[in-house]
Amino acid sequence: MLTLLGVAVIVLGFALRFNPLLVVIAAAMTSGLAAGLTAVEVLAAFGKAFNTNRYVSVAWLVLPAIGVLERAGLREQARRTIQGLRAATAGRILLAYLALRQIAAALGLTQVAGQAQTVRPLLAPMAEAAADPLSDDDRQRVRAISAATDNIGLFFGEDIFLAIGSILLIVGFLDQSGITVEPLALSVWAIPSAIAAFLIHGARLLLFDRTLKPQAEDAA
Repeated sequence: MLTLLGVAVIVLGFALRFNPLLVVIAAAMTSGLAAGLTAVEVLAAFGKAFNTNRYVSVAWLVLPAIGVLERAGLREQARRTIQGLRAATAGRILLAYLALRQIAAALGLTQVAGQAQTVRPLLAPMAEAAADPLSDDDRQRVRAISAATDNIGLFFGEDIFLAIGSILLIVGFLDQSGITVEPLALSVWAIPSAIAAFLIHGARLLLFDRTLKPQAEDAA
């Protein structure tokens, strides 16, 4: 009977017009504790229910947080940080990000960075600040190559991780055709492509710096 106290909490909370989310959480906690569960077990049940029944990707839930950080001055702070580093250039910053993105993706950490989480609020403003002053056209070029750098790092890095979906798809398809291939073998053969992509795009980034220098010198 004590587990029904959660219903009383919901009725009382809604009657007093408290925040619905807090009311539901309080009701769940009340019923869970009354049933003999610990607070950690109740929270674990919350997490399991959310993960099982969620209809919105977690990646989309990051966007509101990024928006709040941008409104609080995240982009401006990124600019100020880079402007204090004399050796920083747009190409060098993007080259360092390319290396980090590829390594993280090769370890299976594909969601630690991305267009919404990193490129828009951090990477692009940092690259712009390193190349300032810029014309409007060059500013758009910096933003475009920042986005391209993220895509290239992710695309050629993730196939090194043997548990990535693309590797498992190839293994499954070949297995149905009677060809047995180990995931590790496919991952190893993805390494030369990743290295080539890094060298080629890395050279493009360093050359990209040279196309921005005349603009900076003219403004000076």
